[in-house]
Amino acid sequence: MKKTFVTLFSAALLLSACGSTVQPPAQSLSPSSSSAPSSDTAAGTAAPVKQEAAAAPSPAEQAVQKPAAEQTPAPVPSPAQAATEIKKEYKMNKNYDIVPIDASGNKKVVLLTFDDGPKEKELLDSLFDTLDKHKAKAIFFMNGYRIKSHPELLKLVDERGGILGNHSYDHIDLKKQTNEKVDQQLDDVNKLMKDIVGKTPQFFRPPFGSGSDYVKEKAKKEHMLYMTWSNGSLDWEMTNAKNDPKAVVKNVLDQLHAGSNILMHELPWTAQALDQLLAQLEEKGYSFVDPRAIEVDVQ
Repeated sequence: MKKTFVTLFSAALLLSACGSTVQPPAQSLSPSSSSAPSSDTAAGTAAPVKQEAAAAPSPAEQAVQKPAAEQTPAPVPSPAQAATEIKKEYKMNKNYDIVPIDASGNKKVVLLTFDDGPKEKELLDSLFDTLDKHKAKAIFFMNGYRIKSHPELLKLVDERGGILGNHSYDHIDLKKQTNEKVDQQLDDVNKLMKDIVGKTPQFFRPPFGSGSDYVKEKAKKEHMLYMTWSNGSLDWEMTNAKNDPKAVVKNVLDQLHAGSNILMHELPWTAQALDQLLAQLEEKGYSFVDPRAIEVDVQ
């Protein structure tokens, strides 16, 4: 009888335990609580789901969680902005030579310039291929009427890293023009460049090197550095019988000096001479000034 009673009592306790509700563990509010699966879950045994209070995300996590459409991309500098980041290490003196701002800077430099373009794609590509080979930059002083006829060539000069220069609209002697005509000759070129490539030139060279006080003031007002040259290749004086690339090289080397501001033109024989000329300049220890490193607003 006693044995039967113990058996019945044990059975009652078992039934009571099975019918009771299992309470889940208390929710943890600690941000350090682990959310890694338990060994039971990893083995395939269902485990109670924890609903932990989410900790406030850190600033870094908020940036990651921010929708892509709302995230602000890192700003990419425009070509104009990139140009302004180049340190101004050189200036132009009264003789139109390029000299270091710091007296201890490198004086053995030359400035490369090309006038009277843009003319032909093949000619420009040849010039730029050589400039790229020697890691050199040059100013391209261009005429407005040529730009208007071939805006794609202005784009080519800009895309290939040429530095834009204003050479008047019609290539006329500005010293003989009225102030109003001078304004038109400079302003129309600047407007064309702005409309086509989104930037205006920082350098101005008057045709024939002929200017006046008003032309200089106008260039300064438009934030352009007025210059002629201090080393002429004389490539423009060559006739069909004398268009020898070797003569271009010789003319430049005969006048070579520290800071030479070298005048050349977009001409076939000049393009043919350029590789030899730059190689000889390098052999003599000269380097090529990046025009963007020249101070402009200090006339």
